[in-house]
Amino acid sequence: MFRITRHILAVTCMLGFGASAQAAPPKAEVIHWWTAGGESAAVRSLADAYKAAGGIWVDTAVALGEQARSVTINRIVGGNPPVAAQFNTSRQFLDLIEQDMLNNVDEVAIRDGWDKFLPETVLKVIKVNGHYYAAPVNIHMPTWIWYSKPAFKKAGIASEPKSVDELFAALNKLKAAGLVPLAHGGQGWQESILFTAMLANVGGKDLYLKVFRDHDKATINSPAFKQVLTAYKRLRAYTDAGAPGRNWNDATAMLITGKAGVQIMGDWAKGEFSLAKQNPGIDFGCIAGFGPNSPYIIQGDVLVFPKTSNPEAIKAQKLLAAVATAPATQIAFNSRKGSIPIRTDVDASKLDLCAQQGLAIMKDKSRQVGNGEVFMTPDQNGALTDILTAYWNTSVPVEKVQRDIAAALNN
Repeated sequence: MFRITRHILAVTCMLGFGASAQAAPPKAEVIHWWTAGGESAAVRSLADAYKAAGGIWVDTAVALGEQARSVTINRIVGGNPPVAAQFNTSRQFLDLIEQDMLNNVDEVAIRDGWDKFLPETVLKVIKVNGHYYAAPVNIHMPTWIWYSKPAFKKAGIASEPKSVDELFAALNKLKAAGLVPLAHGGQGWQESILFTAMLANVGGKDLYLKVFRDHDKATINSPAFKQVLTAYKRLRAYTDAGAPGRNWNDATAMLITGKAGVQIMGDWAKGEFSLAKQNPGIDFGCIAGFGPNSPYIIQGDVLVFPKTSNPEAIKAQKLLAAVATAPATQIAFNSRKGSIPIRTDVDASKLDLCAQQGLAIMKDKSRQVGNGEVFMTPDQNGALTDILTAYWNTSVPVEKVQRDIAAALNN
């Protein structure tokens, strides 16, 4: 606690918001969609850090990312912008930058040396035309494989899967034991995660980049990519009848209660395990990927700062950007969120073994890749999701899916 307080006081003093200041404290209304249990605990730690730095946090939580972003954009267009808003580390806010709807936080980024500690993949998203338009708060990896230790024990699975083939073998044993093998929520974005997991682990980094980054038609129509799609569709046989429409955190709860064996989901799921007082390595296991050829996909959340000329709002934006990226805040927030810090100069011993596994892999820059939304426009991403969901739920020939994906990514 001493370290957190000391750093926050330092940030406060640097920005001129010390206790002796007579001006009103900087007030930040923040729109976000951190509404699940573990997420709520994480955002409280961010709010507490901001308050400790002398600010006033006004929380505006909106369920679901798409809805929260829509509220933010409508507020900006309507002339009543929040001080900050959550977006993903993606191209989601590029249009806002191009339409001059965001303030930059260059002063904070340059002073605090963001270029020195942020991964290149993150920098490419937040730094546009030489200006820093967002403060990254975490690094998520969307395709972690989580498993329930009690469920594995009941199914007679003695060791953690070390390949996709071993994963399917474990799913078969879970099914035979009368458990739900794969906890899943039948929503388009969740099916996209399953697909991405198979692309990363069956196809490997090279295939991943040829599809998502290069949109290479020959690769998408190749036998190797057909194998990825086949593995993805094969997963459906291991879900239960209640899967359609299920929220991701309700699927995680199935592992927590031992009703299901495996979930493929981003590391935000770990926040739900933590909230349930479950510990990695004891109650549940985590697999970031199968071997060194499996890429570590960098996803995450950022805070963007809507355009304003109000000096008090600008002060609040600068303070929030500094506090959110500070080492102490990074540890406090990410230990609750399930993600890993955006910076490597933090005390990793304070993080759990899954987070430490992620940080260790991140040190190998050759395994770092951007998530699909970094390489695709929102329209392309939406079209891909629709194709994958249709393939998941209906009897569409895999060859047609390949052709449809090739067309969607080259449109």
